[in-house]
Amino acid sequence: MSLKDFVLQNLEENRPSYVSGQQMAEMFQVSRAAVWKAIEALRRDGYEINSAPKKGYALLPSSDILSKGAIYHFLKSEYRSFSLHVYESIDSTNQAAKKMAVDGAAEGTVIVANTQTAGRGRMGRSFYSPAHSGIYMSMILRPQTDISDTVLLTTAAGVAVCRAIESTCKKPCFIKWLNDIYLDEKKICGILTEAMTNCETGLVDSVIVGIGVNFKTPAHAFPTELQSRAGSIFSDEIPSVTRSHLIAEIVNKFMDLYADFTQKEFLKEYHSRSFVLGKQISYFAQNQWHDALALDIADNGGLIVRDKEGKIHTLHSGEITLRNID
Repeated sequence: MSLKDFVLQNLEENRPSYVSGQQMAEMFQVSRAAVWKAIEALRRDGYEINSAPKKGYALLPSSDILSKGAIYHFLKSEYRSFSLHVYESIDSTNQAAKKMAVDGAAEGTVIVANTQTAGRGRMGRSFYSPAHSGIYMSMILRPQTDISDTVLLTTAAGVAVCRAIESTCKKPCFIKWLNDIYLDEKKICGILTEAMTNCETGLVDSVIVGIGVNFKTPAHAFPTELQSRAGSIFSDEIPSVTRSHLIAEIVNKFMDLYADFTQKEFLKEYHSRSFVLGKQISYFAQNQWHDALALDIADNGGLIVRDKEGKIHTLHSGEITLRNID
């Protein structure tokens, strides 16, 4: 890392307390002038840094610029070896992740962007990705498992995001099958899982887990067609944490679950967080909508439903709606 990155990481570790310029100079074995230049460079990048005589420098709580240093600071020690890529703007973090995976990127590679110009959701929909107010991230996995297990990875990601939001932001979250996270009856997060298989072995070569979170998007800022159902974690208040902190915690929580995801222990929590069970839904299959009652979550993460004829089906993909929410 550059001196600027080291200084930023040190400020992050001590936020919002002051850190002596002399202390950082001695720590990094550079001059005080070099530290000052690094501070000025960070300010030009948009970081809000206070300075005070005999105190040093302090990164303000309101400063929320995505950076490797900030994210690495909040990662658990066992995940700090992951390759982390942070972009100001990108077409799609999932697209970038797929290209990296094809080129041999290691498991645990994380791609993060401040904004996406062509963000994608499920069913080919675009994902609204305004700058400075959301989290847009993708993780590369190499589970060496059967394609049927990829639904489990989506459900694991849903549980991980809920846990991360609750532990950092202190907000209760719920899950709409398969991949949407809700807060106060508004969708705040979507998850897009894409698998690439090895044609020779039939096993999954890599899986991309894409996560988009509306972090601090004001309600009025959403496109008109989304305002009735889209929300954000901190829509009407000053965030109590930074996006970098939440990104790191999502990685922490997800990778903890991923370590033994085939044991399916998290499905109990996924079940308890689901707000569709026991409710009338419509699901899209074979190019048309069908009415059904949502009954349960299957062992593979699928949604068990009973249709109007009384037949039981298990949905493994597709779209569902609830009339009182969607």
